[in-house]
Amino acid sequence: MRTGLLTAALTLIPAAAFAHTGVGDAHGFATGFAHPLGGLDHILAMMTVGIFAWQLGGRALWLVPAAFVLAMAIGAALAVAGVPLPFVEFAIAASVVVLGGIVAFACRAPIAIAMAVVALFAIFHGHAHGTEMALDAGSGAYAAGFMLATALLHVAGIVLGYALGRVEGRAAYRLAGSAVALAGLVILSTII
Repeated sequence: MRTGLLTAALTLIPAAAFAHTGVGDAHGFATGFAHPLGGLDHILAMMTVGIFAWQLGGRALWLVPAAFVLAMAIGAALAVAGVPLPFVEFAIAASVVVLGGIVAFACRAPIAIAMAVVALFAIFHGHAHGTEMALDAGSGAYAAGFMLATALLHVAGIVLGYALGRVEGRAAYRLAGSAVALAGLVILSTII
């Protein structure tokens, strides 16, 4: 029964779950803004960063998302510079699993470690964005678009983290984090 349900779930996930449409074909602010919103992998990872930041509270509310956005910009710059980064799709899918687990288990990491973890994954997300960035005058606008969309997804995650805490507290975080991690495993299985 479980195998049948898992098989059915895997066949129902479209390729559109991934936000990566190709190489060098994206340009302009609107395209950059839409890129993180076009794939389940990016949406889940970025919103979960916001929930994680909410769980940590205090300065983590802005430091953890800021670390993600900055590292993502570095990853995009590496891609534009032609620096290859192995296992990008695998790392992006793994980020969904790991970040979901962090939220589910309510990991109370020091802010510096939390920033380092999200920054590591952000480099891969940024590299995926940068790989698709056109090398023309619209590249800066494209980068601004995906960075703004990412920041807004983090804010949405913070708001969701607040709402989850108000509804059921720890149980809601466990359920949400587990669901994200499970989705990440399904995404990961389509890559392997």
